[in-house]
Amino acid sequence: MSISPLMPVYPRCGVRPVRGEHCHLIDEDGTRYLDFASGIAVNLLGHSHEGLIGAIQRQAETLMHVSNLYGSPQGEALAQRLVDVTFADTVFFTNSGAEAVETAIKTARAYHQHEDGDANRTELITFTNAFHGRTMATISASNQEKMHKGFEPLLPGFVYCEFDDLEAARALVGPRTAGFLVEPIQGEGGIRPASQAFMQGLRDLADEHDLMLVLDEVQCGVARTGKFYAHEHYGVDPDILASAKGIGGGFPLGACLATEKAARGMTFGTHGSTYGGNPLAMAAGTAVMDAVANEAFLAEVTEKGERLRARLEQFIGNYPELFDSVRGKGLMLGLRMKIESRPFFVHLRDNHQLMTVAAGDQTLRVLPPLVAGDAEFDEFFDKLSAGAASFTMPEPA
Repeated sequence: MSISPLMPVYPRCGVRPVRGEHCHLIDEDGTRYLDFASGIAVNLLGHSHEGLIGAIQRQAETLMHVSNLYGSPQGEALAQRLVDVTFADTVFFTNSGAEAVETAIKTARAYHQHEDGDANRTELITFTNAFHGRTMATISASNQEKMHKGFEPLLPGFVYCEFDDLEAARALVGPRTAGFLVEPIQGEGGIRPASQAFMQGLRDLADEHDLMLVLDEVQCGVARTGKFYAHEHYGVDPDILASAKGIGGGFPLGACLATEKAARGMTFGTHGSTYGGNPLAMAAGTAVMDAVANEAFLAEVTEKGERLRARLEQFIGNYPELFDSVRGKGLMLGLRMKIESRPFFVHLRDNHQLMTVAAGDQTLRVLPPLVAGDAEFDEFFDKLSAGAASFTMPEPA
């Protein structure tokens, strides 16, 4: 047989990390990489945070898993902390971002299936270049054909609309519309923040037609942008929100947050998860909350993000043939390039030991751990400058 033991669905590179130290990853041959990818916005506390490691170790010694058929002191405590700092009244814990989005989709549909709802409302309006996950429902919610190929027929119940086009969204609202599913800042789509008018307009449309505003904050949530959740930048609250990635700091954890009204259809037997909310995950999530869910930490992320952005904007002027612009919020930044970003991302990784992330719209994602400081930023610019200077532009097609 020629197939690899790990199913070959990833184009895995030659870097093989075996250890992490703060903002660096160490390969099995000892090579050190500056990690400004953070596991794609997951390792927000870096790779050796004592609070996170200690919490997981203590919980592993005590109780790792128990069925959700029993009471969950750990889950109740973390859910209450999330409720206390967000719009939400209730939380369902999952193991991943895709599961959190699945829960959000079910919650939005179930809202209209309630006894005084409109059972015809089963469609969610979603937006171009979105990424919501790799399950059948979440690829169906995306308009990206590359994610659909090989998996059709897709699940019904999703209507695609141009991102950040409020009038197009308004025109799609009809008798089958259940709500909107949108990322306030698109991650995979190229670090594209929605406009204020778009976010406020979706909220107004949802209120006018009794629809659910569902936000996918899997990548942009949990302090990444300098707010605990990115929608706070807009002064717009959702009805339902999907969260994951940074919420566990590296431990698999996701959450679906909802208002009491939005969750009215999620009653006994409508949803479940064997591992969701297990004590080990709750310990990790609690340690992350201890570190980031305070105004001082969020203000620090905002300040770091402003400094990093200013330096990036100054830097790209030195390479006008390579870079177009900088966008994003906090420490969720994107360098939009004048060429496809993937060759440059590979060049930085393989030749300058700098980890970033390629994205759509010719964008290079810069997602440092939120605990990165001046030393790491200086190292980042040293490596980025060297990478830009040594990069060979591809020949025109």
